[in-house]
Amino acid sequence: MQNNLINSIKNSSSKSAYIHIPFCKRKCNYCAFTSFAALNLIDGYVKKLITEIKHFYDGTPLETLYFGGGTPSLLSIKQVENILKLFKFAPSPEITMEVNPDSVDLNYFSALKNSGINRISIGVQSFDDDVLRAIGRIHTSKGAKDAVYLAQDVGFENISIDLIYGLPMPNGPEYSGKNTKKHHLKLWEETLESAMVLDVSHISLYGLKIEPNTIFYKNPPKALPDDDMQADMYEFAIEYLSKNYELYEVSNFAKSEKFYSKHNLNYWNEGCYYGFGVSASGFLNNIRYQNTKNFKEYMENPYKTKDAEILTPENMLEETIFLGFRKMEGINTAKINEKFSINFDERYEEILNKYIKTGHIEKTKNGYKLTIAGVLISNVILAEFLV
Repeated sequence: MQNNLINSIKNSSSKSAYIHIPFCKRKCNYCAFTSFAALNLIDGYVKKLITEIKHFYDGTPLETLYFGGGTPSLLSIKQVENILKLFKFAPSPEITMEVNPDSVDLNYFSALKNSGINRISIGVQSFDDDVLRAIGRIHTSKGAKDAVYLAQDVGFENISIDLIYGLPMPNGPEYSGKNTKKHHLKLWEETLESAMVLDVSHISLYGLKIEPNTIFYKNPPKALPDDDMQADMYEFAIEYLSKNYELYEVSNFAKSEKFYSKHNLNYWNEGCYYGFGVSASGFLNNIRYQNTKNFKEYMENPYKTKDAEILTPENMLEETIFLGFRKMEGINTAKINEKFSINFDERYEEILNKYIKTGHIEKTKNGYKLTIAGVLISNVILAEFLV
């Protein structure tokens, strides 16, 4: 059965691809992604990655390609170019590379731009040096800002930065007893202000979650905002950033529609995509799959997937609802009704009425969307749709 699924994946097409680069200089305290501080393994890994891409990619011109990690900017320019030349591209593709501030300089950015990379995503997380140290980042606030300036200097127009809210209060006597909403919001506002000044085209926000197999899981930080405080920080960010940015998805802000992440929109619109590299996920021909997370297994056989399943129509409906509600425009019920041969309003009438009355769901001209209050309890609401 597994071999049949892998063969089906091989015979499928997609216009989007994700490539996972699992290397970092050092593992951050909160990070649950598949990544290793083993830079000596990069060369061998890239060779296996190229083998996997050649095996599965069918030559369909890509509209989006995304290098994620880990720290993809640890690749040499030659390695980036060797990977890029494996693909064909549609006109005006979006080709994104995640970078960390400590692994880039002017020459690297310039070479990336010349190679065809046209979107940069910079892992900033915070603009407070004490907070950065507390979460295990190895760059400084100045380093993060300099990375943005360098990318702008070489001509990158499409630049995104990642920020995390709900981070712990830093260590040190000056922060003793300051695990309060007031002080967390103050540090968060200062980071948002720094982001606004940089005038990047896109900002992604993520709430801190302490996940298994992370440093924070084994040694939890003491001064963490609780869930209510995290919700306040999220709402504050929406209000603050809305002066210059549009919230188009629950975690993402853009200067204009031109700078929406096309790659991520493909996920949220249930588009197909290849997943290349250790632990990478893909979705092809109604098959959801994930490559092994075991680095040794991947290096021995980069064709083997750890998990693969065919999604049933019911699975697909649930994903349509879950992913659709992530977009601030919400879900289109006419499209859902046509695709799944249902009457959405009748099928979910009780849930819709319940949350419309409480102000968590709002009717739109095309269907329904979550309000900001709804986003804050989205896990509770969506669980009712998925029963």
